[in-house]
Amino acid sequence: MDLSIVIPAYNEADNLQELITTLYEVLKTKHSFEVIVVDDGSTDASYDLLKQLRTQYQNLKVVKFRTNFGQTAALSAGFKHACGDIIVTLDADLQNDPHDIPMLLQKMDQNYDVVSGWRKNRQDPFLKRRLPSIIANWFISKITGVHLHDYGCTLKAYRKETLENFELYGELHRFIPALTQWSGASITEVPVNHFPRRRGKSNYGLGRTYRVILDLITVKFLMSFSTQPIHIFGAIGLVNLLLGFLCLGIVIFLKLYVDFNMTGNPLLYASILFIFTATQLIMMGLLAEISIRTYHETLNKPIYVIDCVLD
Repeated sequence: MDLSIVIPAYNEADNLQELITTLYEVLKTKHSFEVIVVDDGSTDASYDLLKQLRTQYQNLKVVKFRTNFGQTAALSAGFKHACGDIIVTLDADLQNDPHDIPMLLQKMDQNYDVVSGWRKNRQDPFLKRRLPSIIANWFISKITGVHLHDYGCTLKAYRKETLENFELYGELHRFIPALTQWSGASITEVPVNHFPRRRGKSNYGLGRTYRVILDLITVKFLMSFSTQPIHIFGAIGLVNLLLGFLCLGIVIFLKLYVDFNMTGNPLLYASILFIFTATQLIMMGLLAEISIRTYHETLNKPIYVIDCVLD
Protein backbone atom coordinates (compact mmCIF):
# COMPACT_ATOMS: atom_id res chain seq x y z
CA MET A 1 0.00 0.00 0.00
CA ASP A 2 1.44 3.38 -1.04
CA LEU A 3 -0.74 5.72 0.98
CA SER A 4 -3.01 5.66 4.03
CA ILE A 5 -5.33 8.54 4.89
CA VAL A 6 -6.23 8.63 8.61
CA ILE A 7 -9.22 10.73 9.67
CA PRO A 8 -10.36 11.07 13.30
CA ALA A 9 -14.08 11.89 13.41
CA TYR A 10 -16.39 12.80 16.26
CA ASN A 11 -19.99 13.75 15.46
CA GLU A 12 -19.20 14.73 11.87
CA ALA A 13 -22.16 13.10 10.11
CA ASP A 14 -22.90 16.35 8.23
CA ASN A 15 -19.41 16.45 6.70
CA LEU A 16 -18.31 12.86 6.06
CA GLN A 17 -20.15 12.31 2.76
CA GLU A 18 -18.58 15.36 1.12
CA LEU A 19 -15.17 14.65 2.65
CA ILE A 20 -14.98 11.03 1.45
CA THR A 21 -16.29 11.95 -2.03
CA THR A 22 -13.68 14.70 -2.39
CA LEU A 23 -10.89 12.47 -1.08
CA TYR A 24 -11.55 9.70 -3.58
CA GLU A 25 -11.75 12.24 -6.40
CA VAL A 26 -8.37 13.71 -5.40
CA LEU A 27 -6.71 10.31 -4.94
CA LYS A 28 -8.15 8.53 -8.00
CA THR A 29 -4.79 8.72 -9.81
CA LYS A 30 -2.98 6.93 -6.96
CA HIS A 31 -2.18 3.28 -7.62
CA SER A 32 -2.92 2.04 -4.12
CA PHE A 33 -4.39 3.91 -1.19
CA GLU A 34 -6.75 3.41 1.71
CA VAL A 35 -8.87 5.74 3.79
CA ILE A 36 -9.22 4.96 7.50
CA VAL A 37 -11.90 6.84 9.44
CA VAL A 38 -11.74 6.44 13.22
CA ASP A 39 -15.17 7.10 14.72
CA ASP A 40 -14.24 8.48 18.13
CA GLY A 41 -17.42 7.39 19.92
CA SER A 42 -19.77 9.63 17.91
CA THR A 43 -23.30 10.05 19.25
CA ASP A 44 -24.81 11.18 15.94
CA ALA A 45 -25.29 9.21 12.71
CA SER A 46 -21.59 9.19 11.77
CA TYR A 47 -21.11 5.43 12.13
CA ASP A 48 -24.26 4.54 10.16
CA LEU A 49 -23.16 6.87 7.38
CA LEU A 50 -19.68 5.36 7.33
CA LYS A 51 -21.16 1.87 6.98
CA GLN A 52 -23.09 3.07 3.93
CA LEU A 53 -20.03 4.74 2.44
CA ARG A 54 -18.05 1.48 2.74
CA THR A 55 -20.41 -0.09 0.20
CA GLN A 56 -19.67 2.73 -2.26
CA TYR A 57 -15.93 3.19 -1.89
CA GLN A 58 -13.19 0.59 -2.10
CA ASN A 59 -10.52 0.44 0.62
CA LEU A 60 -12.54 2.55 3.05
CA LYS A 61 -11.88 1.24 6.56
CA VAL A 62 -13.83 2.24 9.66
CA VAL A 63 -12.56 1.89 13.23
CA LYS A 64 -15.26 2.55 15.81
CA PHE A 65 -14.52 3.39 19.45
CA ARG A 66 -17.00 2.37 22.15
CA THR A 67 -16.85 5.88 23.61
CA ASN A 68 -15.04 9.17 23.06
CA PHE A 69 -11.32 8.74 23.79
CA GLY A 70 -10.02 11.90 22.10
CA GLN A 71 -8.05 12.81 19.00
CA THR A 72 -4.75 11.36 20.21
CA ALA A 73 -6.30 7.92 20.72
CA ALA A 74 -8.10 8.14 17.36
CA LEU A 75 -4.91 8.96 15.49
CA SER A 76 -3.00 6.24 17.33
CA ALA A 77 -5.62 3.65 16.33
CA GLY A 78 -5.51 4.89 12.76
CA PHE A 79 -1.73 4.57 12.64
CA LYS A 80 -1.88 0.99 13.93
CA HIS A 81 -4.42 -0.02 11.26
CA ALA A 82 -2.64 1.81 8.43
CA CYS A 83 -0.84 -0.26 5.79
CA GLY A 84 0.54 2.57 3.66
CA ASP A 85 4.19 3.54 3.44
CA ILE A 86 3.08 7.15 3.82
CA ILE A 87 0.35 8.20 6.25
CA VAL A 88 -1.57 11.45 5.81
CA THR A 89 -3.82 12.77 8.57
CA LEU A 90 -6.59 15.35 8.27
CA ASP A 91 -9.68 16.49 10.16
CA ALA A 92 -13.21 15.40 9.25
CA ASP A 93 -14.73 18.88 9.61
CA LEU A 94 -13.90 20.01 6.02
CA GLN A 95 -11.64 22.78 7.30
CA ASN A 96 -8.63 20.95 5.85
CA ASP A 97 -8.48 20.77 2.04
CA PRO A 98 -7.99 17.27 0.56
CA HIS A 99 -6.64 18.94 -2.59
CA ASP A 100 -3.51 19.84 -0.58
CA ILE A 101 -2.58 16.15 -0.16
CA PRO A 102 -0.74 15.85 -3.54
CA MET A 103 1.36 18.89 -2.55
CA LEU A 104 2.33 17.20 0.73
CA LEU A 105 3.27 14.02 -1.15
CA GLN A 106 5.38 15.98 -3.63
CA LYS A 107 7.23 17.53 -0.70
CA MET A 108 7.80 14.04 0.72
CA ASP A 109 9.55 13.16 -2.55
CA GLN A 110 12.24 15.69 -1.58
CA ASN A 111 13.46 13.23 1.09
CA TYR A 112 11.45 14.60 3.99
CA ASP A 113 10.04 12.23 6.60
CA VAL A 114 7.39 14.58 7.97
CA VAL A 115 5.54 17.34 6.11
CA SER A 116 3.40 19.51 8.35
CA GLY A 117 0.60 21.74 7.14
CA TRP A 118 0.60 25.43 8.04
CA ARG A 119 -2.79 27.14 8.08
CA LYS A 120 -1.25 30.45 7.03
CA ASN A 121 -4.64 32.08 6.46
CA ARG A 122 -6.52 30.35 9.23
CA GLN A 123 -10.29 30.85 9.15
CA ASP A 124 -11.04 30.78 12.87
CA PRO A 125 -11.94 33.46 15.46
CA PHE A 126 -8.82 35.42 16.40
CA LEU A 127 -9.19 35.77 20.16
CA LYS A 128 -10.67 32.35 20.86
CA ARG A 129 -8.61 30.17 18.51
CA ARG A 130 -5.87 31.93 16.55
CA LEU A 131 -4.21 34.04 19.28
CA PRO A 132 -3.89 31.13 21.77
CA SER A 133 -2.57 29.00 18.89
CA ILE A 134 0.09 31.57 17.95
CA ILE A 135 1.30 31.74 21.55
CA ALA A 136 1.23 27.95 21.94
CA ASN A 137 3.12 27.34 18.68
CA TRP A 138 5.84 29.80 19.66
CA PHE A 139 6.16 28.24 23.10
CA ILE A 140 6.21 24.65 21.79
CA SER A 141 8.83 25.54 19.18
CA LYS A 142 11.07 27.10 21.85
CA ILE A 143 10.73 24.17 24.25
CA THR A 144 11.11 21.34 21.72
CA GLY A 145 13.55 23.00 19.32
CA VAL A 146 11.35 21.98 16.36
CA HIS A 147 10.24 25.28 14.82
CA LEU A 148 6.81 25.04 13.20
CA HIS A 149 4.22 27.75 12.70
CA ASP A 150 1.24 25.46 13.24
CA TYR A 151 1.51 22.42 15.49
CA GLY A 152 -2.28 22.21 15.72
CA CYS A 153 -2.91 21.60 12.01
CA THR A 154 -4.02 17.98 11.61
CA LEU A 155 -3.13 17.92 7.90
CA LYS A 156 0.29 16.25 7.97
CA ALA A 157 2.16 13.53 6.08
CA TYR A 158 4.46 10.98 7.71
CA ARG A 159 6.60 8.11 6.60
CA LYS A 160 5.22 5.15 8.48
CA GLU A 161 8.54 4.12 10.02
CA THR A 162 8.84 7.49 11.80
CA LEU A 163 5.67 6.70 13.78
CA GLU A 164 6.82 3.31 15.06
CA ASN A 165 9.22 4.55 17.74
CA PHE A 166 6.78 5.97 20.31
CA GLU A 167 3.29 5.59 21.74
CA LEU A 168 0.76 8.43 21.94
CA TYR A 169 -1.06 9.41 25.14
CA GLY A 170 -2.95 12.41 26.48
CA GLU A 171 -2.76 15.31 23.99
CA LEU A 172 0.50 14.19 22.40
CA HIS A 173 -0.91 14.10 18.85
CA ARG A 174 -0.02 17.77 18.36
CA PHE A 175 3.61 17.04 19.30
CA ILE A 176 4.16 14.19 16.83
CA PRO A 177 6.60 16.22 14.65
CA ALA A 178 8.70 16.98 17.73
CA LEU A 179 8.61 13.32 18.82
CA THR A 180 9.66 12.10 15.37
CA GLN A 181 12.71 14.32 15.50
CA TRP A 182 14.00 12.11 18.34
CA SER A 183 14.37 9.29 15.79
CA GLY A 184 16.16 11.56 13.34
CA ALA A 185 13.21 12.44 11.10
CA SER A 186 13.62 15.34 8.68
CA ILE A 187 10.73 17.79 9.03
CA THR A 188 9.41 20.61 6.88
CA GLU A 189 6.30 22.77 6.75
CA VAL A 190 4.14 23.94 3.83
CA PRO A 191 1.25 26.44 3.72
CA VAL A 192 -2.12 24.74 3.19
CA ASN A 193 -5.68 25.91 2.66
CA HIS A 194 -8.02 26.33 5.57
CA PHE A 195 -11.76 26.85 5.43
CA PRO A 196 -14.25 28.07 8.02
CA ARG A 197 -16.44 25.37 9.52
CA ARG A 198 -19.70 25.26 7.56
CA ARG A 199 -21.57 22.50 9.38
CA GLY A 200 -21.48 21.11 12.89
CA LYS A 201 -19.60 22.61 15.81
CA SER A 202 -16.02 22.47 16.99
CA ASN A 203 -15.25 19.88 19.65
CA TYR A 204 -12.19 21.73 20.94
CA GLY A 205 -11.81 24.86 23.03
CA LEU A 206 -9.61 26.74 25.46
CA GLY A 207 -10.26 24.11 28.14
CA ARG A 208 -7.48 21.99 26.66
CA THR A 209 -4.79 24.60 27.36
CA TYR A 210 -3.65 23.24 30.72
CA ARG A 211 -3.47 19.70 29.29
CA VAL A 212 -1.32 20.91 26.42
CA ILE A 213 1.08 22.58 28.86
CA LEU A 214 1.39 19.42 30.95
CA ASP A 215 1.90 17.26 27.86
CA LEU A 216 4.54 19.70 26.61
CA ILE A 217 6.48 19.06 29.82
CA THR A 218 6.14 15.34 29.12
CA VAL A 219 7.40 15.76 25.55
CA LYS A 220 10.40 17.79 26.68
CA PHE A 221 11.24 15.13 29.24
CA LEU A 222 10.87 12.31 26.68
CA MET A 223 13.00 14.12 24.11
CA SER A 224 15.80 15.14 26.45
CA PHE A 225 15.87 12.80 29.43
CA SER A 226 13.93 9.62 28.60
CA THR A 227 17.10 7.50 28.87
CA GLN A 228 18.86 9.56 31.56
CA PRO A 229 16.31 10.94 34.06
CA ILE A 230 18.99 11.27 36.74
CA HIS A 231 20.43 14.16 34.72
CA ILE A 232 17.35 16.35 35.22
CA PHE A 233 16.44 15.28 38.75
CA GLY A 234 20.09 15.16 39.81
CA ALA A 235 20.85 18.60 38.34
CA ILE A 236 17.97 20.24 40.21
CA GLY A 237 18.93 18.26 43.33
CA LEU A 238 22.54 19.42 43.18
CA VAL A 239 21.42 23.05 42.83
CA ASN A 240 19.26 22.63 45.93
CA LEU A 241 22.15 20.95 47.74
CA LEU A 242 24.45 23.85 46.86
CA LEU A 243 21.87 26.38 48.07
CA GLY A 244 21.39 24.38 51.28
CA PHE A 245 25.09 24.33 52.15
CA LEU A 246 25.40 28.00 51.16
CA CYS A 247 22.58 28.94 53.56
CA LEU A 248 24.09 26.73 56.27
CA GLY A 249 27.49 28.36 55.77
CA ILE A 250 25.95 31.82 56.17
CA VAL A 251 24.18 30.68 59.35
CA ILE A 252 27.44 29.38 60.85
CA PHE A 253 29.30 32.53 59.80
CA LEU A 254 26.68 34.76 61.46
CA LYS A 255 26.82 32.67 64.63
CA LEU A 256 30.62 32.72 64.91
CA TYR A 257 31.38 36.29 63.88
CA VAL A 258 28.17 38.26 64.48
CA ASP A 259 26.79 36.21 67.37
CA PHE A 260 23.44 35.91 65.61
CA ASN A 261 21.19 33.28 67.18
CA MET A 262 21.06 30.21 64.91
CA THR A 263 17.61 29.07 66.04
CA GLY A 264 16.14 32.44 65.15
CA ASN A 265 17.81 32.59 61.75
CA PRO A 266 15.38 31.75 58.88
CA LEU A 267 18.35 30.71 56.73
CA LEU A 268 18.82 27.69 59.00
CA TYR A 269 15.36 26.41 58.10
CA ALA A 270 15.96 27.27 54.44
CA SER A 271 19.17 25.20 54.46
CA ILE A 272 17.33 22.23 55.99
CA LEU A 273 14.60 22.54 53.35
CA PHE A 274 17.09 22.77 50.46
CA ILE A 275 19.16 19.79 51.66
CA PHE A 276 16.05 17.69 52.27
CA THR A 277 14.67 18.59 48.82
CA ALA A 278 18.02 17.77 47.19
CA THR A 279 18.06 14.34 48.81
CA GLN A 280 14.52 13.65 47.62
CA LEU A 281 15.27 14.74 44.04
CA ILE A 282 18.45 12.69 43.76
CA MET A 283 16.69 9.63 45.13
CA MET A 284 13.82 10.24 42.70
CA GLY A 285 16.34 10.39 39.85
CA LEU A 286 17.87 7.06 40.91
CA LEU A 287 14.42 5.45 41.08
CA ALA A 288 13.61 6.86 37.63
CA GLU A 289 16.86 5.40 36.28
CA ILE A 290 15.84 1.97 37.58
CA SER A 291 12.36 2.34 36.06
CA ILE A 292 13.75 3.44 32.69
CA ARG A 293 16.16 0.49 32.56
CA THR A 294 13.36 -1.91 33.51
CA TYR A 295 11.17 -0.38 30.80
CA HIS A 296 13.75 -0.69 28.02
CA GLU A 297 15.00 -4.13 29.01
CA THR A 298 11.57 -5.67 29.69
CA LEU A 299 10.08 -4.48 26.41
CA ASN A 300 13.37 -4.98 24.57
CA LYS A 301 13.01 -1.39 23.44
CA PRO A 302 16.23 0.09 22.01
CA ILE A 303 17.49 3.51 23.00
CA TYR A 304 18.46 4.25 19.38
CA VAL A 305 16.96 4.13 15.89
CA ILE A 306 18.91 2.50 13.03
CA ASP A 307 18.56 3.95 9.55
CA CYS A 308 20.37 1.16 7.69
CA VAL A 309 23.11 -1.45 8.10
CA LEU A 310 25.70 -2.23 5.43
CA ASP A 311 27.35 -5.63 5.94
